[in-house]
Amino acid sequence: MQLHNLKPTKKKRKKVVGRGGTHGTYSTRGMKGQKSRSGGGKGRSFAGDKTPLFRRTPKLRGFKSLYAKNNITNVSSLEASFESGDIINPGILLKKGLISKIKPRVKILGNGELSKKFIIEGCIVSKSAEEKIKKTGGKILT
Repeated sequence: MQLHNLKPTKKKRKKVVGRGGTHGTYSTRGMKGQKSRSGGGKGRSFAGDKTPLFRRTPKLRGFKSLYAKNNITNVSSLEASFESGDIINPGILLKKGLISKIKPRVKILGNGELSKKFIIEGCIVSKSAEEKIKKTGGKILT
């Protein structure tokens, strides 16, 4: 027995790496043209001869901020619309027509004079309005 007579016991397996395999020169892309190039092809919005769908559909115009301004009312309007000792909350203000909607929040400002006692709940109150309400003996519940 000599070295040139020795044969391997197992057949050698060909190692295959992920570089195209056996697809050959054009790698199944064809010979020429837009689709054979790298990065070639049409975009998702391409619609042939038609106007693309995203350009045909009507757009929503305008912008609504998530941080929309508060609904504002003043101490003077509370004085005119409510009796002493009334409970004031956003729902009651909406029924009386002092605010147009409850969302996002209702804020009471200190513009005007106040002589009646109110209990305010569920509203944001400015510092000047808070002073005036507490001066008359009212309460602010949050």
